[in-house]
Amino acid sequence: MKNREEAIGYCLGMGNTYEDYPFRNKNWTLMRHIDNKKVFAWIFEKDGHNWINVKCEPGFLNYWRQIYHSVVPAFHLNKDHWNSIILDGTVPKEDIYEMIKQSYMLTKKK
Repeated sequence: MKNREEAIGYCLGMGNTYEDYPFRNKNWTLMRHIDNKKVFAWIFEKDGHNWINVKCEPGFLNYWRQIYHSVVPAFHLNKDHWNSIILDGTVPKEDIYEMIKQSYMLTKKK
């Protein structure tokens, strides 16, 4: 996964989600739950790559950061709860999907 459209499409396929552009800067796409309006993915371009911020369980934050150089503490969000995935082709699609899924489940209405 390298492009914004693929990331948005995957997030929309999670079910009961929508894309939002709440900022003047249209570089930021927020993926939200329909039911509770919570954001589970922040998609944006930075430094020539697309990035996705995802929420992680505390035990998984450092796990993903240690495995992949392109998973870093979240840009513009709480680094104790969120990671950024830099879509530079070094993180396998399956692991990106897993991180998005985990973020979706953590922010879903309980």
